[in-house]
Amino acid sequence: MPLRWRQTIGRAGAAALCALWLAVPALAASDHSLGDGSDADNERLLPDVYPTDPVLANGDWLREPYDPFFDVDWSVALRGTYSKATAGERFDIRLVPSVGLEHIGTRSAINFDGSAEIVRPSEGGNVDIGALRLGLQTGYDLDSVTRLTGSGNLSLSKPVAGTPGLASNIAIGPQTTSGGADVGITRQFGKFNIGVTGAAQRNVYGPTTLIDASVTDNSEQNYWALDAGLRVGFQATPIFEVFGQASLGRDISDLPSSALLVRTDATDTSLEAGVTGRWNDILEATASAGVSLRRFDAASLGEVVTQLYDAQLSFTPDPTWRMTAGFTTTVAPPGPNAGGTTRVDYAANAEIGYTVNSWLALRALADWNTARFEGSANVETGYGLGAGADYKVNAHTALTADYGYDHSQSTANGTQEAHRVTVGITLSR
Repeated sequence: MPLRWRQTIGRAGAAALCALWLAVPALAASDHSLGDGSDADNERLLPDVYPTDPVLANGDWLREPYDPFFDVDWSVALRGTYSKATAGERFDIRLVPSVGLEHIGTRSAINFDGSAEIVRPSEGGNVDIGALRLGLQTGYDLDSVTRLTGSGNLSLSKPVAGTPGLASNIAIGPQTTSGGADVGITRQFGKFNIGVTGAAQRNVYGPTTLIDASVTDNSEQNYWALDAGLRVGFQATPIFEVFGQASLGRDISDLPSSALLVRTDATDTSLEAGVTGRWNDILEATASAGVSLRRFDAASLGEVVTQLYDAQLSFTPDPTWRMTAGFTTTVAPPGPNAGGTTRVDYAANAEIGYTVNSWLALRALADWNTARFEGSANVETGYGLGAGADYKVNAHTALTADYGYDHSQSTANGTQEAHRVTVGITLSR
């Protein structure tokens, strides 16, 4: 055999020996007697053998992040307000925390919101809660045409001395506490929809402190308000709905009036008819008119008949513009420091908001009201104007600036006006 062939065979044998040596561990780890890897009896396919802990045996890492029952939103604002009014000048610092919880389910919806105003006057007075508002709204769809609703509310407010509409001899305004709940059910019958509601509200008025340090007790103004309502609507066209609504209410006072020497308990009834128009999400308008009758239990107080006018307008031509306007009629007890048996109030308001870009938003608003007091010669009128801007520093921080002007005139307090400038910073979730 030639030398060249012997060298080639030697090299091939050495290579084969090395390959066999490297394959020994793999051959030792497998048992070909259990199969060639293609049958179900292969060791690699038997449970609890290989792999020892398959990736999909524990899928915790594949789960979505924990989804809480409520979506939480909160903000904290720090604001400084300078006011120059008929009663004088003042500077107040306000801390305004707010929180919102929302749950949207397949059939149910729950929404809770709360806010407060903690006020500290610049002259070093005590820190006080100027306002507190809590609200709860719920809804549940029994089926595709029937919905249950319920809500609750609690509010606390105290007017600041020198505010237009508040008597100039008041040093500390009365604290008003109001809370209540209402329930309702709405069902659709073809083009008709019928809604029934019931509500209970409690109103409590604190004492009024005058500048001469005397205190006026307002507990005789405290009362319960019980109301029931019925609304029937008919969808005449895809755009227009005509409706009629009726209500029956009962006001029950805690104590007899010291001025009238009788209790001012009364029964309220009202009847209204109106029309609503909806043009997609761009324009919605509602207008209604009716009559209200307030009849007192005490024959000496007689009854109060009031014409009711209500209107609401919402216009959003594009995502940058938002315009709203409204007109309302309110018939209610007069409240503290007012006199008479019934306050009949007509009020109008309008607001325009414009989003310049992602970091700047502008707004302007105006309001007007006039009120008469049955059983009293007192009459009130007033109007207000305002403008403001929000500047977003980042996704969680915004700077705010507002200017407001209020003017009021009443038989009891004469003419009052106030200019207010407010600047602040808001931190939000």
